Amino acid sequence: MNSRTTDVIIGVDVGTTAVKVAAFGVNGAPADLPTALREYPLEQPQPGWQVQEPTTVLAAIDDAIADCVARLRDARVLAISLSTAMHGLVGLDAQYHPVTSLVTWADSRAAGETRELRTRGLARELLHRTGTPVHPMSPLLKLIWFTRHEPEISSKVRWWAGLKTYVLHHLTGELVTELSSASATGLLNLKSRDWDAQSLDLAGIKAGQLPPVLPTTTVLKLTGDAGRRVGLPADLRVAVGAADGPLGNLGTGAITHGVAGLSLGTSGAVRMAVPEPRTDAEGRLFCYALTTDVWVIGGAISNGGITLRWAGETFAPDLVAEGHADVDVLELAAQAPPGSDGLLMLPYVLSERAPLWDPDISGAFLGIRAHHTRSHFIRAALEGVCLQLSMIVDSLDTVAPVESIRATGGPFRSELWRQVMAATLARPMAVQAEAGGTALGAAAHGWFALGGASTLSDALVAVGGSGPDLSAAAVAVSASDLAAYAQLRASVPTLIDGYQEVATMFATAHGSTR
Repeated sequence: MNSRTTDVIIGVDVGTTAVKVAAFGVNGAPADLPTALREYPLEQPQPGWQVQEPTTVLAAIDDAIADCVARLRDARVLAISLSTAMHGLVGLDAQYHPVTSLVTWADSRAAGETRELRTRGLARELLHRTGTPVHPMSPLLKLIWFTRHEPEISSKVRWWAGLKTYVLHHLTGELVTELSSASATGLLNLKSRDWDAQSLDLAGIKAGQLPPVLPTTTVLKLTGDAGRRVGLPADLRVAVGAADGPLGNLGTGAITHGVAGLSLGTSGAVRMAVPEPRTDAEGRLFCYALTTDVWVIGGAISNGGITLRWAGETFAPDLVAEGHADVDVLELAAQAPPGSDGLLMLPYVLSERAPLWDPDISGAFLGIRAHHTRSHFIRAALEGVCLQLSMIVDSLDTVAPVESIRATGGPFRSELWRQVMAATLARPMAVQAEAGGTALGAAAHGWFALGGASTLSDALVAVGGSGPDLSAAAVAVSASDLAAYAQLRASVPTLIDGYQEVATMFATAHGSTR
């Protein structure tokens, strides 16, 4: 590290199962700066519930920040900037202590309430007004569930908070939220930028139980107690930041016209920046804020890399048992040809989100024949994930044309994942390094909030992110692969429509909740 003092911004990315803290130098500072990671459990006390102990998450955040700060040596910290996972909900009492667990986006207890709003014909209206699909992930649906099923607990709640609000209060003492996280609650009116009266009425709460909504560029100050916990001075600037999805786009540079950001891990998502709130006519896309003037539309899938992991465990348990599952399973998948010789998987092994927003639909293999081997089934699982993401891109095209893709995520270390995804999307796709990610987006957003750069793109470059041109890094795909996946892609929407009818009949016959 240089002898001169390095100015850094600390990006804090609070995810579903871990917090990543990373220091980023500004304006050409050295890149060998520390990062810290702390994990915490995602608990399932009942089927469909996915919750966390709120204080455990806070302790992990403090520990990770303190670890990163302790290894900064002669660097000068200018600010902390925050990213948090969307759609979480926690009830707090008047002293700001948790009354409930932190109910995460993955919690599906509100599936019944979701079906009811859809049956009543309210889903499309709510999406267009609030930007958040009617789905169990939505805090609006979680609140309806609490009001109906836990009235005694609900009566003890003074404040209903999201993860960002809870973290901000822990660090700054301020009980507030910001536009980006608020826009992912199903409770914010996109036009007024304030809490939506009709959503509040459905939720059975009052506006006074929700925190004030601040611009994402707001800068607060670290409290003395928080400073002592993490090894930073009191009154250090804390940029409130945005939600992790929009900040993921910023971290990859997918914030310019026609460029979509695709992320793939256990789950996956495709998002594209637009200058103002927009939704598609079919109601398949969410709309969340990054700043007042930059919004992100797109869709997220629950069945990303976890689908291939399931396929490996199911069809190749011998490979999984040998401890080399990822590499060996992918090699097995590569033995089948593009299109898996007519075998198609609808990859809904977990309750799915975009583009159908149908939490009850189950997965299926279509077109099974005697010549299909386990290689075909595993490849079809991988291809099914890529096809789901391509359907989100098709929906984005109806709002604004997607000209290129910036992709990131662990699965893209595999050539097979890169090739199939790029061929299925049928447009230039560049894969970016995983380093930084959403934490990088948080740091760039923080530098912009501090006034260090006049645009988000300039702020990204200032903290070490990529510039606007990645065309030379596009994944090369063959004409034969493009043709194979174009044919498959064209058939999927019709197949899904037909399958939904069959799945409903099957579920009804067997007495399920579908």
